[in-house]
Amino acid sequence: MNQLMTNIRVLDMSRVFSGPWVGQMFADFGADVIKVERPVQGDDTRHQGFRVCNADGEETAETSSFVAMNRGKRSITIDLSQADGQALVRKLAAQCDVLVENFKAGDLNRYGLGYTALREINPRLVYCSISGFGQTGPYSSRPGYDPIFQSMSGLMAMTGAPDGTPGAGPQKVGYAVSDLTAGFYALAATLAALHHRDTVSGEGQHIDIALLDAQIGAISHMAQNYFASGKQPPRLGTSSEITCPYQAFECSDGQVMVSVGNDSQFRKFASAIGHPELATDERFLTNPKRAAHRAVLIPLIAEALAEKPVAHWLHALEQQGIPCGPINDFAQAFADPQVVHRELRRTLEHPTIGALPFVANPVKFSGTPVRYQRPPPLLGEHTNEILTELLGMSLSEIGRLREARVV
Repeated sequence: MNQLMTNIRVLDMSRVFSGPWVGQMFADFGADVIKVERPVQGDDTRHQGFRVCNADGEETAETSSFVAMNRGKRSITIDLSQADGQALVRKLAAQCDVLVENFKAGDLNRYGLGYTALREINPRLVYCSISGFGQTGPYSSRPGYDPIFQSMSGLMAMTGAPDGTPGAGPQKVGYAVSDLTAGFYALAATLAALHHRDTVSGEGQHIDIALLDAQIGAISHMAQNYFASGKQPPRLGTSSEITCPYQAFECSDGQVMVSVGNDSQFRKFASAIGHPELATDERFLTNPKRAAHRAVLIPLIAEALAEKPVAHWLHALEQQGIPCGPINDFAQAFADPQVVHRELRRTLEHPTIGALPFVANPVKFSGTPVRYQRPPPLLGEHTNEILTELLGMSLSEIGRLREARVV
């Protein structure tokens, strides 16, 4: 296991995507992550996505959504609606450094499990709340999922095909970008709060992360374009409003993505596609000029690239140092030599699935490499282990809790 954070214990009381994403990253970095789930039902993502098949092709109870977000954790089931369940959480929180939750704002206060209550038990606890709209404000009590925050943040308004073209209109990004963006902000904030606790104050604090805030924060460079110009960034499909050429082009057998980032690259690009005269055309001398005259420039480039296959252009452009790449599906992405070399597809042995493929953590540490030793847990798999190890409970005590359906 990664040795970076073996001294950190995380109580993961979250579900769905954003909170579990934080917990999984902590687990990848070596923390002991205890996932608290509802008895019987568990995390919502245990019922979302595709059923994962075992080596015999038979469906298991595990889903693709759950296993993508929960490796490295231990699972305990606790009924928070019961007083005994609330007491168990308080005892666990007393022994943890971090608590991550993504209930609706204020929901855990009803159970005596909000930050103020747990701070009295454990002043060193860093308590991270992730919600749709945050802990304050007129929308704080509203529920929400990723598409809502993509739409409200302005992301969808600038994503999709241009007006007047087939399929024009706002489009959603193809994955739960708001959830994972919020998760990244939450991880960074929690690590910063732990650092402050351990080097400055000796105390934890409450972190308030909203998916809407995080999504707006993540597109701040586009918002800055709006602040500077007063103009809404248009939908441009695969292209860029401020850099040109910076988009996908049709080749004779597929598409290639081209990203020409500066004037020197454009001169090399023009030569590589057999039209060096474009680099000396007054309209295309600088990036702002190319962006202003894209309606003239892009058809000229498109006509040239359409004549030959993707492989030809990848080779020709790479020889000139022009950023470019194919538009891969997942099969192509995971077969790419660079992706294979970076070992982004790994496997873990799972008790019911067998060899479970997963996407590795992309962070490469020189001294403490990420190691994957614990697969995504079965529901409640570690309940006895956690209650005996951390709370010193006997099997008979745990048995009584099971009879009362507390765990």
